Amino acid sequence: MSALPILQLKAVGKSYGATRVLKGIDLDVMRGEIVTLIGPSGSGKTTALRCMNFLEAYDEGEVWIKGQLLGYRLNGRAERIRDSDESIAEVRRPVAMVFQQFNLWPHMTVLANVAAPLVLSKKIGKGEARRKALAALQRVGLEHKADAYPARLSGGQQQRVGIARALAIEPEVMLLDEPTSALDPELVEEVLSVIRSLAQDGMTMVMVTHEMSFAAKISDKVVFMEAGKIVEAGPPAQLFGNTRTPRLQQFLKPWFDRSLSPTPTSTPNADNAATTGLNPPEAALIVTVTGRGA
Repeated sequence: MSALPILQLKAVGKSYGATRVLKGIDLDVMRGEIVTLIGPSGSGKTTALRCMNFLEAYDEGEVWIKGQLLGYRLNGRAERIRDSDESIAEVRRPVAMVFQQFNLWPHMTVLANVAAPLVLSKKIGKGEARRKALAALQRVGLEHKADAYPARLSGGQQQRVGIARALAIEPEVMLLDEPTSALDPELVEEVLSVIRSLAQDGMTMVMVTHEMSFAAKISDKVVFMEAGKIVEAGPPAQLFGNTRTPRLQQFLKPWFDRSLSPTPTSTPNADNAATTGLNPPEAALIVTVTGRGA
């Protein structure tokens, strides 16, 4: 990985009127890294993600993409003013986003949905856009649906088209906003499988998710947010196996209760609790969390 972050947030803040929804967010994302944002609803995860490509204009701090400040510039008096739309688009060009609700155009075929950003934003000719779009659909296993319309696809297939649309512009960073939250449970795995494949190929990703098991297995770094702040950040083994904060323990407890089985050969004790970061009743539960790099 490069020694410099490909994406960096420095003391980023965001307010809606008198409500401050982000409070001094600091985050470095290295090239090839998978960073997952977790936390309760309303904690600021999606807002933070949208600030990373200026879909939400942040009010405080700085967002840097490949060493370039996103969204603002300094005038001659060292005051920060909003940059032009053209400059913003140029700085965020390496970043693509996959939305929670698919955001496909219903009147256009799958192929046209994937090709449209290439023609409209990147000014690529229609023939080349079609070639790139087909390659992206093949990447997510949907080239056979190129001529179908979104209404004829399952939710999982629609989200895979959304991922293909992001891939078609050949991004260096992908932002994924709860990519499985709008799906029926049996459709979740097909989308997670595509994301795993992208991770194996070295794609840099920042993802908001409520899929705790998936976050634990795929991430290089997990970030727990609450009330607009980062409460704890670190490798999955730390956050899921040896968390330092009682609030994160409380947040994860329902997941542990659903996912884990009591250990038949051991009983809870203080040593178990110290090792897992859980209270003694939870210390009898075994969880294997390795993260992507282990």
